[in-house]
Amino acid sequence: MARIQSIRGMNDILPSETPQWQYLEACVRGVLSRYGYREIRFPIVEHTELFKRSIGEVTDIVEKEMYTFEDRNGDSLTLRPEGTASCVRACDQNGLLYNQIQRLWYTGPMFRHERPQKGRLRQFHQIGVETFGMAGPDIDAELILLTARLWRELGISDALTLELNSIGNAESRADYRQALVDYLTGFKDELDDDSKRRLESNPLRVLDSKDPKTRELLVAAPVLSDYLDDVSRSHFEGLCARLDAAGVSYTLNPQLVRGLDYYGLTVFEWTTDKLGAQGTVCAGGRYDGLVEQLGGKTTPAVGFAMGIERLVLMLETLEVMPDEQAQADIFIVSVGEKADIEALKIAEQLRDAMPSVKVLINCGGGSFKSQFKKADKSGASVAVVLGEDELQGGQAAVKPLRAGQGEQQLVALAELVNTISKNYF
Repeated sequence: MARIQSIRGMNDILPSETPQWQYLEACVRGVLSRYGYREIRFPIVEHTELFKRSIGEVTDIVEKEMYTFEDRNGDSLTLRPEGTASCVRACDQNGLLYNQIQRLWYTGPMFRHERPQKGRLRQFHQIGVETFGMAGPDIDAELILLTARLWRELGISDALTLELNSIGNAESRADYRQALVDYLTGFKDELDDDSKRRLESNPLRVLDSKDPKTRELLVAAPVLSDYLDDVSRSHFEGLCARLDAAGVSYTLNPQLVRGLDYYGLTVFEWTTDKLGAQGTVCAGGRYDGLVEQLGGKTTPAVGFAMGIERLVLMLETLEVMPDEQAQADIFIVSVGEKADIEALKIAEQLRDAMPSVKVLINCGGGSFKSQFKKADKSGASVAVVLGEDELQGGQAAVKPLRAGQGEQQLVALAELVNTISKNYF
């Protein structure tokens, strides 16, 4: 019978890989906590209409990439392709938005049916940050400063570039859209196929084209910044002034528009040249109209999302991941039924006395030699050895496994925990 394999683009994360994920997630949690952000959790399945109304029906995500199905009641449901819409839905449904300020974050899997490649999967994981109730450029700046601090703590800031733009309000974009269409229509035959389609449905997405010939045509295209209204321009200038004051470097990218319809005003991306084609590791912007678009009251909002797979890949590529932590600090070796029972009891006593120390007990039997191999492989610095001879004398052997920790000694069982905690940890 053939083995059942995982779904293409939906990868297992193995025990050898999870420490890297845990390290990254712990750093992110720490930074977000220090900035006063609170975690929110919501389902991975939502009504399809949520994403059609938020992302936009004429986007690649909705048209091509969503995992959508009918449940047994005939309702159309979708595995979430991104987190912002779900976060807005959860906050509005539970009364967290009206006349309130929220700083929130979440993490978990997202799903898009794309061609799998390095740094891009069909089930991928994101950490998202969303803020509500703050309309000024100060919160935009805070989010960017927060990410800049995270990059410094991870040791990857030198490999990242902040790209920044303002896409103005709806009226600004409408004026610019018409100017862009007028310009590109004159070169329609030279555009790539995706850009020809987008020219009819979502012209601003042409600015995202990776086709070299289309990129050349865009060099002389109208620039969105020339169409900004005074309010949008003032907001963007306020953001830049704050970043300048904080010493955060950035590049103005007039062709940065983001791929989702709900963005307006500030948009930004942190990019790198260390990951090949998948160069964006964090992206976001302001979406003041989304809450109202989904049925709530007008609420200013801004946020971002970062891809965990890409960040882990970047940490590995730059070789800034800390050394893998040991599986155990203490390994208990035991041979014989009575010794095995005593080992369980001692392990629990050690865990009670030293909650931060990792205690690994041998299970499944084996000779002293094979168990010491396991102890060494676990990374433990100390082994506690229990055999028939030790038990008859009411003792256990404490054996240092690393250089510079002294010699093996016999210790009375009644004094074992105190001796280990005092002399080794």
